[in-house]
Amino acid sequence: MDDFPPPLSPAEAMELRRRQRGKNIALLVVLIGLAALFYAIAMVRFKVS
Repeated sequence: MDDFPPPLSPAEAMELRRRQRGKNIALLVVLIGLAALFYAIAMVRFKVS
């Protein structure tokens, strides 16, 4: 049970890091987009009032 999960080869570890980096970048873009959307909605609502 000490080898569960089995150790990754260097190539597998690099691929895993690459995929994780891509997911993190996508999440960052989504979060920045939501922040910009909320900011824009707030600015429009303040200008209308």
